[in-house]
Amino acid sequence: MSKIIVYEHRDFMGISKEFTSSVPNLVAENFNDCISSLKVIGNPWVAYVDINYSGSQQVYEEGEYPSLDRNDSISSLELVTEDLTNPMITLYEHDQFRGKTLVLTTETNLAYGTFNDVASSHKVQRGAWVLYEHINRQGAQMVARASRDVANYGWFNDRVSQVRPLKPGRAIIKTEILWDKKEEQTKSVTVDSICGLNHGDNEQSFSTELSREYEGSVTDSFSFSNSTQITWGTSFSIDIGPVKAEQNLSLSNTFTVQKGSSNTRTDRKSIRINLPTKIPPHTKLIVNVLRKEVDVKVPVKMTIQSGSQSSVEFGEYRCQAGNSITAEYKEERI
Repeated sequence: MSKIIVYEHRDFMGISKEFTSSVPNLVAENFNDCISSLKVIGNPWVAYVDINYSGSQQVYEEGEYPSLDRNDSISSLELVTEDLTNPMITLYEHDQFRGKTLVLTTETNLAYGTFNDVASSHKVQRGAWVLYEHINRQGAQMVARASRDVANYGWFNDRVSQVRPLKPGRAIIKTEILWDKKEEQTKSVTVDSICGLNHGDNEQSFSTELSREYEGSVTDSFSFSNSTQITWGTSFSIDIGPVKAEQNLSLSNTFTVQKGSSNTRTDRKSIRINLPTKIPPHTKLIVNVLRKEVDVKVPVKMTIQSGSQSSVEFGEYRCQAGNSITAEYKEERI
């Protein structure tokens, strides 16, 4: 959930309040003209110096702000609820959406082109934007939002020098492993075979080595769909849950995934097998050491919450386990 936490003093000190929806009048919240630091989680917020979302404005994207340029001067707060993933804005040369146009989808320094200090109206097709009076995000600013076309900038006419889209907050990803749709393959592989012969009439020692050590491993991995909307570098965890025991797999409770990495983890451990100590008379004893290899594939439902927008997509979790090692004994008379 997107929220803003506002503090009475700098460095997040003093009285604080938390809001999860827009606040048209901070007077009613007993917090007017006293905000000196703040924290934003999720989508951006717009702070206004007057009530009812009016007057000069300042945008705060997700992050921590231990001090503010406009200290003790905020009277209303508005949450940006638009989908910010695919922004687009059209600037117009004259008011009432007339004259030359410039369509933007990314942050642009207008001083590098022919539209610097030209725009006087705009329409936002998607997302939310900030229009700055000067380059390098300096000077007065105006927030432009979808469905809120501005036909005349007034005193801001012919003053826009930089434009940038607002960024959504970090996505919150919740996962659900769909175990009922899993695919599983199991096979046994002989990793060692030990043979002992006793031609005599009395029991004989099988081996002076009463146990042996073998290596087992568990490798789990995650793959995204080709059309994933999860951005590069996003991390989240998959909760394996209590059903892991049913899969005959020794897994950790969670598996952390990062978009853009190999998303693979391998755990190895040594396993000791105890061997029989005696061979009966006139007997050939064969000990086969078997490793049970399990390969499980299961779809994972991912619910991606970005600000007020939610979407669902599917990936695939895979676990290849070979850490179940047992001994099989076979006797033959000779």
